[in-house]
Amino acid sequence: MAAPTDKIVDLSAALVTTPVEAGHWLVIMPVALCIGLGAILMMLRNHVGLQSWIAIPGLALLVLIDAALLAKVISDGPVTMVMGRWLPPFGIAFTVDLLGAILALTAAVAALAASLYALGEISVSGRRYGFFPFLLLLLAGVSGAFLTGDLFNLYVWFEVLLISSFGLLVLGSEREQIDGAMKYAVLNLIATTLFLVSVGYIYAVFGTLNMADIAMKARALGNSQPLMTLAGLFLLAFGMKAAAFPVNFWLPASYHTPRITVSAIFAGLLTKVGVYALIRVLVMLLPVERAGLGPVTAIVAMATMLVGVMGALGEIDIRRMLGYVVISGIGTILAGVALGNADGLSGAIFYALHSMVLMTALYLLAGQAARLGGGFSLAALGGLYRQSGWFAGLSLALFFAAGGLPPFSGFWPKVILVKAALDTGAWWIAVAILLTGFLTTIAFGRLFLLAYWRPSPTLSDIVSKPIGWQAGVPLVALTALVVGFGLFPECLLHLTQLAAAGLDDPRAYLHSVFPGTGGAQ
Repeated sequence: MAAPTDKIVDLSAALVTTPVEAGHWLVIMPVALCIGLGAILMMLRNHVGLQSWIAIPGLALLVLIDAALLAKVISDGPVTMVMGRWLPPFGIAFTVDLLGAILALTAAVAALAASLYALGEISVSGRRYGFFPFLLLLLAGVSGAFLTGDLFNLYVWFEVLLISSFGLLVLGSEREQIDGAMKYAVLNLIATTLFLVSVGYIYAVFGTLNMADIAMKARALGNSQPLMTLAGLFLLAFGMKAAAFPVNFWLPASYHTPRITVSAIFAGLLTKVGVYALIRVLVMLLPVERAGLGPVTAIVAMATMLVGVMGALGEIDIRRMLGYVVISGIGTILAGVALGNADGLSGAIFYALHSMVLMTALYLLAGQAARLGGGFSLAALGGLYRQSGWFAGLSLALFFAAGGLPPFSGFWPKVILVKAALDTGAWWIAVAILLTGFLTTIAFGRLFLLAYWRPSPTLSDIVSKPIGWQAGVPLVALTALVVGFGLFPECLLHLTQLAAAGLDDPRAYLHSVFPGTGGAQ
């Protein structure tokens, strides 16, 4: 039976009836740009010469869009846009706050630097088999994960970045790459399955997957539902995604196998998406349960830090060593989550941003060191200081930053985390952070002495090799960020403090999604 046409239906309760502000389109532009450019490059797969001319300007545009989005969030607070005009929680929402915006911008900067390096490393064959389309689709998944306001769509964006990472991992089809891809795929699929089970469980409890809606309902339910079980499942799933102990073994088994550009992108971005999801769900959605899991998270954080740095000390392959450094950094971030106070969260966010830039730079540095020295093994490397003095100086700056030494960006988040740990009486976390920094400094000091300072183990004279602009420009740019944020940390520290406050008191986030509830901070 047809509905009567003479009645006016009020759609304001279900649909967005007001025009969307122009600035709100910035919320979905990073994802739309990456997917659109990735599709164009797939259609142009036979025109290899055009790939980089489209992808690199596209990534530069992504950086500008993310910068504009961050500026809007700083100015106006969290921004929400829903698909199909359906109001939350019925419509799929993209909600970006300060944490998501600043992580998305940092990811775009790291990816742009890696893409420039790829011009000198990825061969014509690698481009033909989809390096740049896979890279853009990976950025679509990373950006979507940072910007979505829906828990199921967070899972979807994880799948997008996971599928594209498979393509990047096997680029070259070498035996070692296939072996690493199998380990990476199996263990990440287990983590993804745990995540999906957790999403189904949370829908059964709350009847919604909108993050703001879950945050409000979780606070209203109190202890009437088994939310601690949910929090434990999310901790396990996201801990595996982030390579936290004891589910970290997949990372050192796979990150050394692909092209060094791909390793740099993975180290800079992928584990940080897992950490972001953990912070978003446990801190903002399930804060009471996060506090209950605090001791467990603290043990996991300390074990991850120490296992990572001990692995780095025992490795002679630079790529494997850096994989363990990535793991150790994840432990440092988890220490801030375990503390749970404002300073702890601010330090964790600051360290995540620092690690995204630093680990990308360190892997690119390792690729250039192997080019100059003829391999990645410390047993064969030597004399890199004589090969290029400025490259050795740049390397030393990045090594100091990895150890958390001043005046580089790694110093400040560790100071914040140590202070936060001592303020809450968790001196053992402070000791673990300081010990990890000391051992990391020793690991990189050993690397510098063996690969740079000692003479080359070979009998042939060292022939100086010029460093191309494709490697020089991204390395200098990333190192400048590491040094700049170490010398002038005030701006980044202010942003991370605001981001941490927004997680601890998400009223502004809730008000962005449901304007009739909550209120601005």
